[in-house]
Amino acid sequence: MNRVIQTVLSSYSALSSDRRGVTAIEYVLIASLIAVVIVVGVTLTGHGVSSSFKKVATGI
Repeated sequence: MNRVIQTVLSSYSALSSDRRGVTAIEYVLIASLIAVVIVVGVTLTGHGVSSSFKKVATGI
């Protein structure tokens, strides 16, 4: 049991000191935020454009 705990602690120590994946995770979070903003913007704009086209079509 002691050996298992020692192995887990040494693995945790090695992973916590490894900073290579942190930058990739940050980029993924930023890209996800940008994607959400784009989807919300397109959705809001799409409804406005759709209603504008309906008004034009009704006026014609």
